Amino acid sequence: MKRIFFSGLVALAVLPLAALAADTQVIRFGVDPTYPPFESKAPDGSLAGFDIDLGNAICVNLHAKCEWVEESFDGLIPALNARKFDAILSAMSATEVRKRQIDFTDRLYGGPSRLVARAGSKLQPTAGALRGRRVGVDQGSTQESFARQEWASKGVEVVSYQNQDQIYEDLVTGRLDAAFQPEVQADIGFLKTPRGKGFAFAGDAVKDKRVTGNGVAIGVRKGDGSLVLQINQAIGNIRKDGTYERIAKKYFEFDIYGE
Repeated sequence: MKRIFFSGLVALAVLPLAALAADTQVIRFGVDPTYPPFESKAPDGSLAGFDIDLGNAICVNLHAKCEWVEESFDGLIPALNARKFDAILSAMSATEVRKRQIDFTDRLYGGPSRLVARAGSKLQPTAGALRGRRVGVDQGSTQESFARQEWASKGVEVVSYQNQDQIYEDLVTGRLDAAFQPEVQADIGFLKTPRGKGFAFAGDAVKDKRVTGNGVAIGVRKGDGSLVLQINQAIGNIRKDGTYERIAKKYFEFDIYGE
């Protein structure tokens, strides 16, 4: 009789915890972990980077659990619309073209794009300067779209890759003359690393809205307005309480949020 009574008490005590676990919101973020310092894989296989830390902070603010789903960058929007995850958090610029396919949250941060080439190169991010050259871009990126619109028809060979690491590999071995990507990613993820020795930015930054959009934001399926509202509230909260600034200082020595 005592055993039955005790078992009943245990069941009652565990019930609220089970109910709490069942009610915990899970947000599945799609990510391409090939863009340090924004998202990359640590030696132990775990995900790391500025975007990863921001996503985890957003989940903490919403009392939710983050789950990360890896996907190639060009497959992120199709996978989101196929419901493989709930949102995209992977250094994706909120451009007008992408807004026709998905919705975006408030801005997370901004930043222009730049060419990287051998140090001393006289290359510029113009069709005239790049004519006859091979330029690597990440497949599905705004840099790819811009390069194909502005340069490909004017004698520039625009070469698309599945991820940024492959671009840098071919740049180092000489199979590419230049790489075109976000400035911060190129600076910290390549130029300030051993394999970036002998390379530098070529020409000025490209600030065309077709590349930068309205800054980087989190992509959400159209019609999922409630999730957009929740994430926007969390973004506002972590900016107000200092969490955003603390995270940013781990990675950058400047204001990544920008204008």
